Amino acid sequence: MNAVATSSPPSNLLRVATYNIHKGVQGIGPARRLEIHNLGLAVEQLDADIVCLQEVRKLHRREQHYFDRWPDVPQAEYLAPEGYEAIYRTNAYTRHGEHGNALLTRWPVIGHQHEDMSDHRFEQRGLLHVEVEVQGRPVHAIVVHLGLIPGSRVRQVEQLQRFIEREVPSGAPLVVAGDFNDWGMQIKRMLRAFGLHEYDDAPRMFTYPARLPLVQLDHVYVRGLTPLGLHVPRGRIWWRMSDHLPLIAEFRL
Repeated sequence: MNAVATSSPPSNLLRVATYNIHKGVQGIGPARRLEIHNLGLAVEQLDADIVCLQEVRKLHRREQHYFDRWPDVPQAEYLAPEGYEAIYRTNAYTRHGEHGNALLTRWPVIGHQHEDMSDHRFEQRGLLHVEVEVQGRPVHAIVVHLGLIPGSRVRQVEQLQRFIEREVPSGAPLVVAGDFNDWGMQIKRMLRAFGLHEYDDAPRMFTYPARLPLVQLDHVYVRGLTPLGLHVPRGRIWWRMSDHLPLIAEFRL
């Protein structure tokens, strides 16, 4: 397994990971398999200060009855390594349960909130905003999972900009991470226009589809932090767990 080393990071380094976990289940029909236990080990191996997760189940009654080893606690709590705090908020309510975004952090949580970003009735989307205290300094993190329709993503980024202007102090370090569902550069250009950047000194880190990555749908953008590098774990164990690969970004505080 190609994983990030688990030694403690330097005090001025902030490591952020984003990962769409596909609700902890891979495959369809009778062939589907439960991957949440493997994902728990994988999240710990990422050794990130902040882990931004998408497609996280709070509950799903049908899957809970289908799988004998379905965790007794919501997936965000199950995936949180020892010593981490898990923050989860629901984006979508379905017939059998609900799912949304989560943030796991080894740093103390100051506060958190959620905002609905649904652009139409066929896709329920949202953002999760968490403020954490890193080395005595507040850092804001926003987890997003944007829509599948290009026009929806544009409107959601415009909403994201309004949210940041309203809720995040202009001088505060800010991380925006998640599944942006953008196969081109439009969203990147929009985010750059209001001060959010990612590490651009290396080839694009393709994260989707996990088995044969062709595009980078997952990103970590920042404001007020110095990007140092990006990393995507590779190998069979990673593409078996989700249809996305995780993306790990490092920043200097």
